[in-house]
Amino acid sequence: MKVIKRDNTVEDFDINKINNVLELAFNNSNTVCKDINEISTNINSEILSGDKDIEIEKIQNIVEKNLMKYQYYDTAKHYIEYRKSRNDNRLKESYINKIEDNVETPWGMLGYITYKRTYARIKESKDDLDNNIKNTEEFRDSILRVLDASQKQLKVNFSNNELKKAYYYLMSLKCSVAGRFLWQLGTDTVSKIGTMSLQNCAFVKIDEPIKPFLWIFDVLMLGTGVGFNIQKKYIEKLPPILDCDINVVRKDTKDADFIIPDSREGWVSLLEKILEAYFYKGKSFTYSTILIRTAGSKIKGFGGTASGPEDLVKGIKNIQSILQKNKGAKLTSVDCLDIINIIATIVVAGNVRRSALVSLGDCDDVEYIKAKDWSSGNIPNWRCMSNNSVVCDDVSKLPNEFWETYNGNSEPYGLINLDLSRKIGRIKDGDKYPDPDVEGYNPCCEISLNNFETCCLSEIYLSNVTSYEELKEIATVLYRICKHSLRLNCHHLDTQNIIHKNSRIGIGITGYMQSTEEQKSWLEPLYEYIREYDIEYSKKNNFPTSIKLTTVKPSGTLSLLAGVTSGCHPAIYRYFIRRIRIASTNDLITLCKNNGYKVEYQKNFDGTDDKNTMVVEFPCCYPEGSKLAKDMSAIEQLEVVKHLQNVWSDNSVSCTIYYRLNELDEIKQWLKDNYTNNVKTCSFLLHNEHGFVQAPFEEITKEQYDELIKTVVPITSGNISNEELPDTSAECVGGGCPIR
Repeated sequence: MKVIKRDNTVEDFDINKINNVLELAFNNSNTVCKDINEISTNINSEILSGDKDIEIEKIQNIVEKNLMKYQYYDTAKHYIEYRKSRNDNRLKESYINKIEDNVETPWGMLGYITYKRTYARIKESKDDLDNNIKNTEEFRDSILRVLDASQKQLKVNFSNNELKKAYYYLMSLKCSVAGRFLWQLGTDTVSKIGTMSLQNCAFVKIDEPIKPFLWIFDVLMLGTGVGFNIQKKYIEKLPPILDCDINVVRKDTKDADFIIPDSREGWVSLLEKILEAYFYKGKSFTYSTILIRTAGSKIKGFGGTASGPEDLVKGIKNIQSILQKNKGAKLTSVDCLDIINIIATIVVAGNVRRSALVSLGDCDDVEYIKAKDWSSGNIPNWRCMSNNSVVCDDVSKLPNEFWETYNGNSEPYGLINLDLSRKIGRIKDGDKYPDPDVEGYNPCCEISLNNFETCCLSEIYLSNVTSYEELKEIATVLYRICKHSLRLNCHHLDTQNIIHKNSRIGIGITGYMQSTEEQKSWLEPLYEYIREYDIEYSKKNNFPTSIKLTTVKPSGTLSLLAGVTSGCHPAIYRYFIRRIRIASTNDLITLCKNNGYKVEYQKNFDGTDDKNTMVVEFPCCYPEGSKLAKDMSAIEQLEVVKHLQNVWSDNSVSCTIYYRLNELDEIKQWLKDNYTNNVKTCSFLLHNEHGFVQAPFEEITKEQYDELIKTVVPITSGNISNEELPDTSAECVGGGCPIR
């Protein structure tokens, strides 16, 4: 008889090992057993009477059953606990501690810095804590934490051989789990909060007066980006604001009707009471902020520092002002837009957490389309918090006011084709994989979503992959981690139900525009492979098949790790200076200075120095032959979106199309010919020579780059504290996504 071990290796069954296991179990439970030989004989007989081969887990189940049969309950309990402990540590014992350190990570110029600033957690070993040492993880540590948590928290059950491959692919930046996975997996936050701590994307429609707003507030504070639909057919369902004088007063004492708890739930509860007062109760109440921690206090779970109660109070007052002006009437689409944007301004944690939003409105809602016409001079600042789009299935329906947002005086609105999103996955598959309940998108518009639904993402660095077989293995690793994460519970039951039903994931690609034609050709068969794999894997594990599997996201932060072009975007410049902002007190600043990088204080609008924030300059370049934005027409970029929507993405393709004013007529014609049946989402950004001081990107010549690169040393190691690191690079190219 053969024994099949957990790593799928096989060895001969050794009858003597059962005696050894029993002796160890009885010794550990301090139990004297007179029946050990009899128990051992029974166990061996049961094993040998079974199949030719037997899995190690089945043997252990038989041992456990016989201990209970002979009423050695204490020993059985110790044996169960021993099995659990061994399973918990098996990854480290069988593989992690034996991993070779010879896998080289091909960092981009900003790769290591970006990793340390954004994803490296403080090590919390007992020795470090006892000595007040706050060293942060190295990349190897983070990857091992992710793999360990994939086994323990997500129950992926990789074999040792699969773990080896996963480690190699992740360490060599051929792929990456989502930034939220890289930051959170293996922490207590995942255990406490569940799947929402790992979700990138979320969506809700505003057709109720309270629940959607509270959900947005909660989800944003957990670091997930949110899309919301404020089409008139939804917001018309909201009741009118009560015609009464509601006065909500802040008090810094415990003498108040409601004392806000110092928690995420406490802040959400305050908003709930405000909305209940205006929509249903019509009663005044007072609230106190006395329990809310002061500004600068550390936030352990998701990182960063507390903003104090001031932003909350200010935001609530602004929300009140909108509700007050609508007494006796219903909220308009712009009113809802403002309330949600104000909520986003409240969700701040020491410049680390940002709020990512996209709004979806009607294409004929002129008031909504003009909501970000900055040239009018009377637009509230909070409207910068969201990217705005219109729902449209036919561009001939777009009013002139929509196209006026493209003239450079306003912010161009994006286009969302919900009709097409419901009908199909990939274009080439026709109606084979419909998604009939789609009602919106996430902030970067790469993931179609149902009401209250969320989604997790992952990333393939396509330009770093060496073969199609390697690509299949990479996609399989990412698929399994994402798939199992969706089985975690969620504290919102509506969200949990729709996540479990749709099992939606988004395996993305980045570095597409610097990939070879051969690498690009792998995507179409890869989709077919992962679709079939999902059917088989889901059936085997009693999971629902995934309604959608693939996407192309902007990937602003993760693309920096490997120094590849983001998503399917062209490189913004061939040679350029990339500026990032870092807290002036952080060890990272000294590291940058010591390696020759230019470091200076951030400039305020009045030209003075912001002593809290430093700006670091990195000379960067993309490989020769990389497609540049300035060398591609808007139509060429749109054709890339169309192609990827056809052969790869069954969700959507997120790409910000760079355009010039003289291209607008061509863009309109292309959309007229292609949009309805080929494009789910698209957005546009005008080419503009801004001339801003300390701009994130500044083009330089090859000669300037060659001179600058001589003065710096690439940073690939260093002890850095991550307690106060602001995440100042956008997760998405368009400036969209949240913390990590």
